[in-house]
Amino acid sequence: MDFDFLMSILMIVGIDIVLGGDNAIVIALASRNLPETQRNKAIFLGTGLAIIVRILLTIIAVYLLVIPFLQLIGAVLLLFISYNLLTGEGEDLSKIQASPTLMAAVRTIVFADIVMGFDNVLAVAGAAHGNIILVVLGLIVSIPIIIWGSKLILVLMEKFSILVYVGSGILAYTAGKMATHEERLASFLEENIFLQTGIPAAAVVGVLVVGYIANQIRLKKAHN
Repeated sequence: MDFDFLMSILMIVGIDIVLGGDNAIVIALASRNLPETQRNKAIFLGTGLAIIVRILLTIIAVYLLVIPFLQLIGAVLLLFISYNLLTGEGEDLSKIQASPTLMAAVRTIVFADIVMGFDNVLAVAGAAHGNIILVVLGLIVSIPIIIWGSKLILVLMEKFSILVYVGSGILAYTAGKMATHEERLASFLEENIFLQTGIPAAAVVGVLVVGYIANQIRLKKAHN
């Protein structure tokens, strides 16, 4: 296994951790009214089905990103997502209803994951650069993290705000790399080789600086 392949898997796992923080909360909310004996079934069945659906959606996204300029459009969307990670309110998890039956809880978990997982699918597709094995391996490695670790990650990100900036930086870097893999820009980037590292670096710096300024402005307004 070469270094680039390993780094790509770690990048995908990192993306899943950063963007998967809400999954454990969704699971808890959807299954909280179930009997104790059925909760684990709801967690494993719901999460398993959600992961399968997410893998399929990500594979579709990988092939769609081959369409001319869609890679560039995806990069812009991912930049917006990384900015929102720093400054946005996030999903309204209070709308997720507790389910009285096992199958209803599973259904809620899967549908909530599809609705909330668009940013994850787009980011993983960009980081994989067309490699379906990377998509599947990265998501499989992420399953135990999503089931058992997401809530802990969410708590840590709330406690240590710097981790939100780290996560946003990972997404911004992925967006920058997506832009440099746009086929229609290949000849231009070959003539200006410095842009292949300059664009991802500029994406990271730009998102973090703008996000930090936006957060400071919001804090000042909240104190006034």
